Order: sequence, then C-alpha cells, then structure tokens
Amino acid sequence: MAGGSAAVPSTELLEWPKKDERRMLHAVYRVGDLDRTIKFYTECFGMKLLRQRDIPEEKYSNAFLGFGPEESHFVFELTYNYGVSSYDIGTGFGHFAIATPDIYKMVEDIRAKGGNVTREPGPVKGGSTVIALVKDPDGYTFELIQRASTPDPLCQALGMKLVKKVDRPEYKYAMAMMGYAEEHEATVLELAYNYGVTEYTKGNAYAQIAIGTDDVYKSGEVVEHVIQELGGNVTRKPGPIPGINTKIVSFIDPDGWKTVLVDNKDFIKELESAGGKSK
Repeated sequence: MAGGSAAVPSTELLEWPKKDERRMLHAVYRVGDLDRTIKFYTECFGMKLLRQRDIPEEKYSNAFLGFGPEESHFVFELTYNYGVSSYDIGTGFGHFAIATPDIYKMVEDIRAKGGNVTREPGPVKGGSTVIALVKDPDGYTFELIQRASTPDPLCQALGMKLVKKVDRPEYKYAMAMMGYAEEHEATVLELAYNYGVTEYTKGNAYAQIAIGTDDVYKSGEVVEHVIQELGGNVTRKPGPIPGINTKIVSFIDPDGWKTVLVDNKDFIKELESAGGKSK
C-alpha cells in the first residue's frame, strides 16, 4: 500500500463506477502468424474477421475477430509484430471460454481441421457442466462450454459485480466470476486462485483487456484512489492517444495485469473512421 495522507475522494466519485456505462470491449494478445490464427478462429470457432489494420511505421498489424460487431460484442484484438514468430504465454494466463450448444460436434470439427484437443468433452471435476479444452496455433487455451446460445458466446474488470464464487478445497482451488452482467448474458472475467500459489509468470504474449467508459478522466481518478489503497500502477494518464485521438487511461493491477479504459464515444468514432462500423 502507498504511504502518505491521500485526499479523501468524494462519495460521488466512489459511486461513479456503478453508474458508468461499462462494457468489456476486447482482449489484446500477440500471435506469431496473423493469417494462420485468423484461419483457425474463423474455421474452427466460427468467429468473424471484423477488421484489420497494418501500421508499417510501427512494424505491427492487428486483426479484430469475434461473434458479432464490436459495438455490442466482446472481441479479440490480435497483434502481429513484424518478424516475431513466437511468444511466452507464461503461467498466469489461464484460458478464454466459448459457449456452444453442441460441444461434441464443435470438438469433432476442430479436430477434423487439425486443431489440438487437450481435454475431451466431459463434466468438470465436482460438477455437471460439460467442457472441453483446445489450443490454438500459438498455444492459447480455449475452454468450450456446453450451454444454450447466449448473446455473446465469449463468456469468459472495475465497477464490476461478483457474478459467482466457487471454492473447491478438495481440488485446492477457488474461482470468482466478475463482470457487468450475469455470465449467460455477457462476457465475464474468471479469476482463479490455486491454494498456496501467490505468484505467476506473465510471459510476453498476453497484453491487456480493454473496457469502455463514459468518462476516462473520472474513471482515472477512481483508479488512482484504488491503487493508493491496494497497489498497482497507472501506466498512462487519462488523455487522447496521439494520431488516433481516442481517449484512454491504462493501469497495472496489484497482480501485474494491464487494463485499458477506453472512452465509449471515441471508440465508436474510431470504428467509423476505420471504414464504417464493424461487420
């Protein structure tokens, strides 16, 4: 915790995250071959390629993929850095999760297309939910969950609510689901704690999660206050990104994970300037 006598924030400021129109926008991570990953996600997972951009002066390219338009769905922002073919995922990142009404057919399709199935469909330990695990070409793990269709199949933070909490002492782990709506309605964040493990390696593959906000400046004030109490670090003060003008604020949480808060209106303008709203 930070020392010193920090100014006491107003009640209005502390209530801001509850009133703010927040939504998880996308997860950002790095891949070694953009075309290969796009092909895998579209053919094996059924995602859509929403948009791409190439920034040769910065030597990187992005592709945005998901199950619906970025204005309403959580998507993946893949980053390819010129000349880098592999990354270290580390031990801290767990997996992404995709809901499907027919997990057995999905696994068969993924296997037929050369996908790496690391866990066959079956109930979770100590429960009845049917899941399977597969790895993409870069080694990222995806959990497939047998579930009726949802508005956003990607079902797996900051003014969030605790959606679900589970403790499994017999398996020595606990987990908490956090988000802005129930798990069957929107993408949520799954936090896992393995008994006795206090540190994990971050690697250099996973980058950050982006969350929309109506006011990056007010949200930045809240972040500053929370960091003073719990730890962490602001990596970018609230303000526009040079050349794009989208306002953001970014920070590292107490466990070392990065989050970026993005102005909601600027995000829509960015999509429109990229050639119209996402497909």
